Amino acid sequence: MKEENKILTHRLVQWYASHARDLPWRHTNDAYHIWVSEIILQQTRVAQGYDYYLRFIERFPHVTALAQADEDEVLKYWQGLGYYSRARNMHAAARDIVQRFNCAFPSSFQEIRSLKGIGEYTAAAIASIAFNLPYAVVDGNVYRVLSRLFDIDIPIDTTAGKKYYSELAQTLLDHIHPGLYNQAIMEFGALQCTPTGYDCTTCPLQDICAAYASGNVNSRPVKSGKVSVKSRYFHYFVIKCNGHTWLQKRTGKDIWRNLYEFPLVETDAPLDFIELKATEAYQKLFDECEQMTIVGTPYSCRHVLTHRIIHATFYTIEVTTPPAALAHLSPIAWHDIEQYAISRLTELYLQHNKR
Repeated sequence: MKEENKILTHRLVQWYASHARDLPWRHTNDAYHIWVSEIILQQTRVAQGYDYYLRFIERFPHVTALAQADEDEVLKYWQGLGYYSRARNMHAAARDIVQRFNCAFPSSFQEIRSLKGIGEYTAAAIASIAFNLPYAVVDGNVYRVLSRLFDIDIPIDTTAGKKYYSELAQTLLDHIHPGLYNQAIMEFGALQCTPTGYDCTTCPLQDICAAYASGNVNSRPVKSGKVSVKSRYFHYFVIKCNGHTWLQKRTGKDIWRNLYEFPLVETDAPLDFIELKATEAYQKLFDECEQMTIVGTPYSCRHVLTHRIIHATFYTIEVTTPPAALAHLSPIAWHDIEQYAISRLTELYLQHNKR
């Protein structure tokens, strides 16, 4: 390692020693616990993920407990975190570990990487922190720190950029304490070298930061382009009959797969209720349903996901006889809805309905 890189590594570790947040997954080298924390924090802020981690570990304290659980229960414990494929993949990987590795979390990078839902970053984090293996992590925080320290203008969302940053991160890695170094640089990006709230005047790396010297801190890292966002229009029907309602499970390769929701009609454009009634999907849902009453005012909201904006409306409808289209679903008592894993959008509706 070059002398200037040794200085960088030493300062990061020193900074980490006095600034690191006290988090439960930093008091263990248990690979399973580290894995759970890393998956939760992939798309979730620490403040939100903290309590989820504690609840998840309490219910599923080891990989066997997770493997033996039903997927519905795993999703229920994940409810509110979003990106539910993370939970489904963890569940599948836990079962794989039980079957392929005799319940012991694999200890080599290649074996860890072979588990469902684990990419290069997560495998490097687990391998370095749990097993002290020399693999550098590259997440959003690391991209930002490195792009500023070396004033790199290669877009981070390109194949060439990812390869460049991966190789650079590996050259900077402390091979004696790889887990400590990886945690230090990620924490530095999370607390000190942040996207907009950075303070270069108190930064211990200011004198060796190339972007600070060139005035490019605010323009690093570079991205090649914006991700397109698609609008979708969801019309939910909260059908009530004698204190019961109906939920259906989402299937297919779409958002919220295997979560439960009220019967849904999705349209390509926003529609008012009169226009909605004229659609084939609505008529199929309420075919031969003669006595039905819309109760109260429909609840509408805008729910933003990474690549989608959901424009949702919930209609509460009381019927004397359930529509034939619901025959394949079992009625559930209204107070039992909380037992089902639902999306954050449906949870927001239920919270509004309690007011």
